[in-house]
Amino acid sequence: MIEIPSPCLVVLVGPAGSGKTTWANEHLPEHVVSSDDLRRLVGEADNDLRASADAFAVLDDVVARRLRRKLTTVIDSLGTDPARRETWRRMAADHGVACIAVVFDVPAAQLRRQNADRAKRVPDDVIRRQLAEWATVVATVRAEAFDAVHDAEVAALVPRSMTARAKSATVAEVAAAAPDARRLTFGLQLPQFTWPGGPPEMGERLRSIAVRAEAAGCRSLWVMDHFRQIPMMGPAWADMLESWTTLAHVAACTSTLRLGTLVTGITYRNVAHLAKIVATLDVLSGGRVDCGIGLGWFEDEHRAWGWSFPARRERYALLEDALQLLPRMWGPGGKPFDGAVLHVPDTSCYPRPLQAHVPIMVGGSGERRTLALVARYADACNLFGDPDVVAHKVQVLRQHCARFERDPAEISVSHLSTVLIGDDPAHVRALVDSTRPPKVSAERHTRAVNAGTVEQHVARVARYSEAGVDQIIVSLPDVADDGAVERLGRLISACAG
Repeated sequence: MIEIPSPCLVVLVGPAGSGKTTWANEHLPEHVVSSDDLRRLVGEADNDLRASADAFAVLDDVVARRLRRKLTTVIDSLGTDPARRETWRRMAADHGVACIAVVFDVPAAQLRRQNADRAKRVPDDVIRRQLAEWATVVATVRAEAFDAVHDAEVAALVPRSMTARAKSATVAEVAAAAPDARRLTFGLQLPQFTWPGGPPEMGERLRSIAVRAEAAGCRSLWVMDHFRQIPMMGPAWADMLESWTTLAHVAACTSTLRLGTLVTGITYRNVAHLAKIVATLDVLSGGRVDCGIGLGWFEDEHRAWGWSFPARRERYALLEDALQLLPRMWGPGGKPFDGAVLHVPDTSCYPRPLQAHVPIMVGGSGERRTLALVARYADACNLFGDPDVVAHKVQVLRQHCARFERDPAEISVSHLSTVLIGDDPAHVRALVDSTRPPKVSAERHTRAVNAGTVEQHVARVARYSEAGVDQIIVSLPDVADDGAVERLGRLISACAG
């Protein structure tokens, strides 16, 4: 199967009657730009060769506009002109989009039969001329600077992060290459609570999700620390549970899941009070808390609830003080703490956490300040982006570790993303259609939720593992569906195997 990375420019190459249009309409019908259709639009008919120049001018304009919007586009033309192929490759490169060629290398006898069956037959002398040149065309295309050249077969559009690479290592191979690296674990994040049944059934559904996640092999469960829904996830009036109360609820119905926030905004609570909340949950959960903290960014939320929203410089000072105060609060004694902005006369906090050391995760991946704070004080960080971006951030983190004489192996690197997992390509397409918001195209939603099969997700996880990630944290758009967590469990098992 051809895995077409989304977004992508697909150039079809083949003689007339080789099946290009049929293939395009079968596999990528919403993405086709046809030279024949445009010839019909600007000329008298689809075979009006006098309108070819205008048709290709319109085609190039349409392609450029689609690529600018990061929309996959299939160019349905002969594709045999090397100058046109070079133009299309350059257009794709200018917009940061992959460009692949799909070659329709049909035997001459079959091509003639297919041409005979067409409603409008291509003249025999035209077919003869195209066949005479075909071997040279194929050899030239395969030597050109396409991102990939494929023979025509079944194809599927998949997020770029899940396309297989020729030399992509498996999760097991990555682990074998770095035997001292941390074992790969998985976590489930719950960023939304707008579930069937509404608030009356919310507690029961939350318990069900948590229990199934634990059974599926998830090591941790995470929630956002917000008091109203964030714009990327829904309207402000959507249901949103308070984070630490929610984790306490989950603690009561699970026994192994680690519990944490991604991440607590440092401006939302008195930091000493936060230390007490974390210590209490750690005791009641049997020592299963990870404390995620971050700079805080949602100014509208602060304004709505009457909280001050300090300047970024002040929030960084507060965050650095918190990274020093929290471990002091969780340790023995009660000596005063005097930081740059925090002053706590008595740091006693009893009962102390059951864990000798409560892990602290810092959210954010700013290279100059945030990752430096991680290297100096934290036990974990949470990074965003594709594998190449994450690999770069990990290298920056290691440089900071060297500056502070810290072993980078002491710091867990997690990656958070939204994923949609289907049984097979048809199921993936159905899940995309059932979860995509109004006015959002299937292609854009597929990319946003990293929709793919278990096998495709295994390849994606391997790339992040190779980049230095040891904790994969996912949110599932269909988490309210009983099968969603079960499919996540299959992914976890496949990566472990």
